[in-house]
Amino acid sequence: MTQTLQENGIRWLEQAGVRPTRQRVTLASLLVGDGQHRHVTAESLFDAAKGQGDAVSLATVYNTLRAFCGAGLLQEVTVDGSKSYFDTNTHDHPHFYWEDDGKLTDAPAEQLVISGLPDAPAGAEIASVDVVIRLRRKEVAG
Repeated sequence: MTQTLQENGIRWLEQAGVRPTRQRVTLASLLVGDGQHRHVTAESLFDAAKGQGDAVSLATVYNTLRAFCGAGLLQEVTVDGSKSYFDTNTHDHPHFYWEDDGKLTDAPAEQLVISGLPDAPAGAEIASVDVVIRLRRKEVAG
């Protein structure tokens, strides 16, 4: 891992007040070191860390991703009620979920129009609205 990737990871952590431990820096560098937004699962991040020779357990990856969410560094997007993706873009925006290959990508927010929401039940308030648009590739007639 290059010095620049690590420096970017450390800066990302410090801006949110997260102590930059070795394992957090490793994962942060993989998430934001190159400055690009990404959607990862705990398993894909674990594989990426392992692939570059870093010793991080899957449990540590899960705990670290949850801590990053708690610090406002990541947004958790749940698909199918059980599969969680973690997004480095924490601004409100919709997602495409590609059923064929299990990928999550950003959808163009400027094309989404929500004209109204139902009233929240008595004693509750709407905390957020998550939009995940499920896609599958069209069969090409041959």
